[in-house]
Amino acid sequence: MPAIRDAFSRNENGKAFIAFITAGDPSIDGTEKLVCAMAEEGVDLIELGIPFSDPTAEGPVIQDANLRALSQGVTTDDVFDMVARIRERGCDVPLVFMTYANVVFSYGTERFAARERAVGMQGIILPDVPFEEKAEFAEPFAAEGLEFISLIAPTSEERIAQIAASATGFVYCVSSLGVTGVRSEITTDIGAMAELVRQANPDVPCAVGFGISTPEQAARMAALSDGAIVGSAIIKIIAAEGEACVESVRAYVRDMVAAVRAV
Repeated sequence: MPAIRDAFSRNENGKAFIAFITAGDPSIDGTEKLVCAMAEEGVDLIELGIPFSDPTAEGPVIQDANLRALSQGVTTDDVFDMVARIRERGCDVPLVFMTYANVVFSYGTERFAARERAVGMQGIILPDVPFEEKAEFAEPFAAEGLEFISLIAPTSEERIAQIAASATGFVYCVSSLGVTGVRSEITTDIGAMAELVRQANPDVPCAVGFGISTPEQAARMAALSDGAIVGSAIIKIIAAEGEACVESVRAYVRDMVAAVRAV
């Protein structure tokens, strides 16, 4: 199976394009097709959201995707089974889950981590788990060989360095305070954040998310860090086109991959 670090080493410039979609939107079958299509277009790592009724870090676009998936009765086990099928198809793009502590806790943290490893995932992001409570979740996942991805926001230099120092996999740099969603302009000093991460932990790459939607934004963020993360812009295409979205998503991520690789 691939490792998260492979996402940042497969391209000559060491940059990665990372895509996020919500599992079960437009359907479980549709998500399976989207993951394989995006991998074929060169997406370096894919974050899969496990649907949750109260995704507090998400803006309205991804909230609506969660509701669409939940309205179809999509469960955590459905998502695990889908990932297993993706791996059986030979799709070896690195995959991480992005969900919430309650989803993992209610499933059973050790049981969740074991199932995640068994189906061929590489890590997990839990945006509602504060750094001070990280060990409760990170340790069971580490025991299964899975990376617990840390997020850093535009806060104090001391806190960024503290979080980065113990990070694994990659560091998710949040481009702006607030929730996910497309933004016309990103004003945070991403270069300074990335430099703080590198100083604290030079072995772990950092990628920037929240607000990126155009190839120009992706290239600019990748130039300042080690990669760009896009979710809401992809999910807008899915929301507009439903099951027919695969080719439009292909075309969109193809342009984003090219922009990041050209940095």
